Amino acid sequence: MQENARLPTPQMGPNGESGGLSFVGLIVHNLGTRRVRTALTALAVAIAVMAVVTLGVLTDSLKSSAAEVLSAGNADFTVAQKSVSDLLNSVVTDTQVTKIASTPGVASAVGVLVATIKLDPAHPLFLEIGITPESLSPFGVHVVAGSAYDATAPDEVMLGWQAADAFGKKVGSSIVMDGIRFRVVGIYSTGQVFADSASMMSLATLQARERKPATVTLTVVRVTKGASIERVRAAIEEANPNLATVRSATEYGRVDRNLQFLGAAQTGSQIIALVIGVIIVMNTMLLSFVERIREFGVLRAIGWSRSRLLGLVLGEAIGISFLGAGFGVGFAFVLTWGLERFSPLRGILQAQFTAGEVWTALYAAIAIGLLAALYPSARAAMLRPGASLRRE
Repeated sequence: MQENARLPTPQMGPNGESGGLSFVGLIVHNLGTRRVRTALTALAVAIAVMAVVTLGVLTDSLKSSAAEVLSAGNADFTVAQKSVSDLLNSVVTDTQVTKIASTPGVASAVGVLVATIKLDPAHPLFLEIGITPESLSPFGVHVVAGSAYDATAPDEVMLGWQAADAFGKKVGSSIVMDGIRFRVVGIYSTGQVFADSASMMSLATLQARERKPATVTLTVVRVTKGASIERVRAAIEEANPNLATVRSATEYGRVDRNLQFLGAAQTGSQIIALVIGVIIVMNTMLLSFVERIREFGVLRAIGWSRSRLLGLVLGEAIGISFLGAGFGVGFAFVLTWGLERFSPLRGILQAQFTAGEVWTALYAAIAIGLLAALYPSARAAMLRPGASLRRE
C-alpha cells in the first residue's frame, strides 16, 4: 500500500488543521497509522535509554558502596593510601597512625583494618572490621547488646545489628567466618549501613588473619573543636606524602583509582549507547522519509511552510522519544533488579532509582530523537512540491 493512501492531507488547510485535527493531533495520527515502525523505532530508543540509565544506576551504586566503606565511623575525614587500585589494598602503618594522632588539631585518630570474606552465596563480600576495643567509642560504635570483644581474644566478634538480624544471631551465638568459629559477644550500631551489616573484631586478630602486622587500611580522624579541618588535612598530607585525606564523596577517587576508572567507563559507555541509538533511529527515519516523499510533496503543495514541515518530522521524533524513554526506564528497572540478584553482585549492588535517573532517561531519549531527526527533517523541508509529487 502506498503511504499517501493513508494521508488526511486532502482535507487539510494551510494551517495544518482539518476535521478537528490540530498540529499535535496530526503528529499523533501519523505515529498511530505507522504502528509497527513507531514501535520498532521507540524500541531502539528504549534500548539506548536502558543502557544509559542502567550504567548510571550501577555506577552510582558501586560508587556509593565504595564510599560507604570510607565513610564508616564517626569522623570529620578519612585518611588512606593515595591512589591505590582498590581501597582494600590501602596501607597505613601504625607509625603513620601515631603521627596523624599527634598532628596539631587532631582530637582522635582511629586506625581501622578492613577485609572482606565470602560468608555464603548471599554474602560474597561480607565486611570484617578490625579495631581496638578502646577505639570503638571514638569510631562511633554503640554496643546495643552484650559487650565489646577483648583485645586478646582471637575468637570473639561483634556483629552489626543488621548482620545479626539477617543471620538470626544473638549474644552467645557462634558464627563461622573464613573457616574459623567465632563467638558473638556483642551487637552494635553505628548508624551507617555498611558498618551495621558487617562484623568487628580485635585489630590484632584481623591483622594476624590477613597477614598485615602493624598496618591498617584507613584512619578516621576527628579534629578538636574550633580547629580548621582543611588546615589539619593539609598538615597530615604534607607530613605523609603517600597518604590522602577524604572528606566528601567527590574526593573518593583520590584514594581509589577504580572509582575514577568507573566514572570514565560510565561516561564512555553512555556516549557509545547514545551514538548507536542515534544511528539506528536515523536509519529508520531516513527509510521513512523515502517512503513519505509524496506525502511531504502534498503538504508543501497545499501551502505548508518548510518550518512547519520541519516541525512535523521533529515532533514525530519527540513523540517516539517519549515512548522510548518510558519503555527504557522499565527495561532498566527489570535489568538492574536481575543484576542485584546476580551472585557476584549480590550484597554489593544496591540500585536506587531516583528522579534524576528518570530525567536522565528523558534527556537521553529526546537527544536521540532530535539528533536522529535533524537530517531527515531537513531533507523533508527542502523538498520541492513538483519533484516530490512526480516520485513513484
